[in-house]
Amino acid sequence: MATDSALRCPPDALAGVIERIGTLLGDRLSTNAAICEQHGHDESWHHPAAPDAVCFVHSTAEVASIVKACNDYRVPVLAYGVGTSIEGQVIAERGGVCIDLSQMNAIHAVRPVDMDATVEAGITRTQLNAHLRDTGLFFSVDPGADATLGGMASTRASGTNTVRYGTIRENVLSMTVVMPDGEIVRTGARARKSAAGYDLAHLLIGAEGTLGIITELTVRLHGLPEAVSAATVCFEDVAGAVDAVIASIQYGIPMARIELLDSLSIYAVNRHSGRDHPEKPTLFLEFHGTAAGVAEQATTMGELCREFGGSDFTWATLEEERSALWAARHSAAYAAKQLRPGMEFHATDICVPISRLAGSIEAAQADVAELGLTAPLFGHVGDGNFHLVVVLDRDNPDERAALDTLNERLITRAQAAEGTCTGEHGVGLGKRRYLEAEHGAGLDVMRAIKAALDPNNVMNPGKML
Repeated sequence: MATDSALRCPPDALAGVIERIGTLLGDRLSTNAAICEQHGHDESWHHPAAPDAVCFVHSTAEVASIVKACNDYRVPVLAYGVGTSIEGQVIAERGGVCIDLSQMNAIHAVRPVDMDATVEAGITRTQLNAHLRDTGLFFSVDPGADATLGGMASTRASGTNTVRYGTIRENVLSMTVVMPDGEIVRTGARARKSAAGYDLAHLLIGAEGTLGIITELTVRLHGLPEAVSAATVCFEDVAGAVDAVIASIQYGIPMARIELLDSLSIYAVNRHSGRDHPEKPTLFLEFHGTAAGVAEQATTMGELCREFGGSDFTWATLEEERSALWAARHSAAYAAKQLRPGMEFHATDICVPISRLAGSIEAAQADVAELGLTAPLFGHVGDGNFHLVVVLDRDNPDERAALDTLNERLITRAQAAEGTCTGEHGVGLGKRRYLEAEHGAGLDVMRAIKAALDPNNVMNPGKML
């Protein structure tokens, strides 16, 4: 997607806002081309587009002043964490001002008794968990990338721990948000539940910076389990693996992680990470609890897997073994890229009711084969979410057309199954056109909210809607 120069903000407005922000930030405002280009792309397939200026902020007050200036001059403003989004959420297709929150990474409070923490939006999940190491607590949301918590909330992230601990949505108690006019709003309190007014926090979670910029979050923490055990188990086909997952959920086994990699993903991971997994559809499992509880869960899951054709169990109980196992899983997307060196990859995801998961996966794999694409499949099967990583030559029109066909089929099928066009990647630039089919008249409600809160359309314009 090339940037349309007609969409970019007028030079006079841009000059005015840069002068005003420069007075506030000094050398923490940059118009350097290299820095702007760095902030104009993410991990997605979409063509980058650089902002006109980048602000490195240190406080909510600074963010509020910058947003107010942008609103006054009608200049687009975007938030940036570490750039790990997947659907072009940080791409500045209309130029404007990028607010880099990565230096706002302070931990304001950890409250072990209440099992919560208040942090700035620029802290990453690994930074927070390193700080929590001696408290017996951890922050559970693990999307794979070392994303910032503000970015995770903005894109409604989830990941490998979701099946037990929930998505970011379930793990945020309250937030501090700068609204489009520069007003600073606190959403919610630290109480574990509330019936007081509109749920503003959950309106802003997943809004991708189109309604406000998150600068601070109070998040739930969880106790580190007494015992952890991880395993891999192979199946002859995807259907057997998914049926085993469904049975485990119905049986009530409190799994911490249930991940599926298809045979091509396993082949790629073996090459990339030096593993030797059998090249078959494989479940990656993890159990949390007491030593006795973990042993019981593992035994029960093993019996269920065998009922559905599971074999070649490999167990990892030592921390370094588990870390290596999950590092291999988290590298699956980059491992996929090595299947065709020099090519690019397009990652997409859908989510369906778990009863429709096996059929959706088998249909997706049939489409990939028919279209002649290279596309390993993996996902968080415990909640019905899976990913395809399509490795292709961007300059090959036939491959581009095949990718478009695959995406259309994948999403149309998911929505027909009462699922969603994206389980965790978000909308950004890539999935805007699928929202009408998914939400119908609800999309008009979203547009009305956007117009009411951001009448000048300065907050990450063009994303989602």
